[in-house]
Amino acid sequence: MSKAFVFPGQGSQFPGMCKDLYDAHAEAREMCQAADRLLGFSLTDVMFNGTAEDLKQTKVTQPAVFLHSVVAQRLMTIETPDMVAGHSLGEFSALVACGALRFEDALLLVSARAQAMQAACEQNPGTMAAVLSLPDEKVEEVCANLPSLQGGVGGRLVVAANFNCPGQVVISGDIEAVETACVAMKEAGARRALRLPVGGAFHSPLMQPAAEALEAAILKTEFRKPFCPVYQNVSAKAETDPEIIRTNLLKQLTAPVRWTQSVQQMIEDGAHEFYEFGPGDVLKGLIRKINPDVQVG
Repeated sequence: MSKAFVFPGQGSQFPGMCKDLYDAHAEAREMCQAADRLLGFSLTDVMFNGTAEDLKQTKVTQPAVFLHSVVAQRLMTIETPDMVAGHSLGEFSALVACGALRFEDALLLVSARAQAMQAACEQNPGTMAAVLSLPDEKVEEVCANLPSLQGGVGGRLVVAANFNCPGQVVISGDIEAVETACVAMKEAGARRALRLPVGGAFHSPLMQPAAEALEAAILKTEFRKPFCPVYQNVSAKAETDPEIIRTNLLKQLTAPVRWTQSVQQMIEDGAHEFYEFGPGDVLKGLIRKINPDVQVG
């Protein structure tokens, strides 16, 4: 029975996150205190005592979810994984879990990523929307068949950004383009197509400035050969080559998160048990929708 460890992304944070682990385990306290030192501010104070609004700060959200996820995985008692994957930001946690990145290096990359993404949002305003009950291919077709938007006036653009599970795809792009696409999705048969409360067009070409800003940091970071495959968002395939992992991690900012395809490939490659580490349990629900026959813990 192959075990897969999976890690959530941005949006899973909540006030008081990780405090129970911090209070109960010395190793958790050491990791949290190390994170505070590396980042130069008390991330843990915001995690433990901040409001939901405080946790939405760009410099806080991504490092907080990453830290909680890595701490939770370090403290678990299950055997080491046979494969790992993470949803968007969660890919950094997965890379620590499989030994491809050191905890400290990954934390600094996550912090740099968050700041680069915020700057890109300010440079290229955008948004995202959830589309429910349309096949993946139909969502892509609708996006592609809006010729007035694709590279059109003002460079407006909309693309499929997150393939979360069958019947749940998130689109991303220019605000006007996403709103136009939502109408088209409903006309194509979507049960719902609604904008999400996010501050940018993540996993779309509008994040190119973030990719450029993060490139130097990723290139100078040491990536090691993982002890088990990581299924990356960009390829939805098992990767073990450090240079391919590095390249895919950079591409991730502007490419879609192929979560459905990643989970399907992990199952095809022998995964029978999935364990989620981090705040919340959103990935458990998605995995059950992708394949109700696998064990999720």
